[in-house]
Amino acid sequence: MDIGKLDRRIRIEAKTVTQDPDYGTETIAWTTFATVWANVQEVLPSKSENQTDGIRIAERAARVRIRYLAGINSAMRVVWLDRDNRLMKIVAGPAELGRREGIEIMCAAYSTEGEAA
Repeated sequence: MDIGKLDRRIRIEAKTVTQDPDYGTETIAWTTFATVWANVQEVLPSKSENQTDGIRIAERAARVRIRYLAGINSAMRVVWLDRDNRLMKIVAGPAELGRREGIEIMCAAYSTEGEAA
């Protein structure tokens, strides 16, 4: 892995769900798992992909590569700090690159409007 290409700062956050002791409702909080340098490449849909194929272009997919870091899973999210703290859910991965040289994660941007952060 060419570490010179890791030129974007991201924060990986883990979801913590607790229960309100008085009302029993779930409270969701995001805690920092790691803040690392990454290579972030936004992925554009190909010409053959369109709305009839069920592809949501509004999701703005991105391929994120970082140095190897154990413990990342698909329940976490990525915050792209260079892009106005863009929130990205992990949609695929993590996939190990080489022999623990790096990790590749496929992400899609999303908004928390109307849902609990």
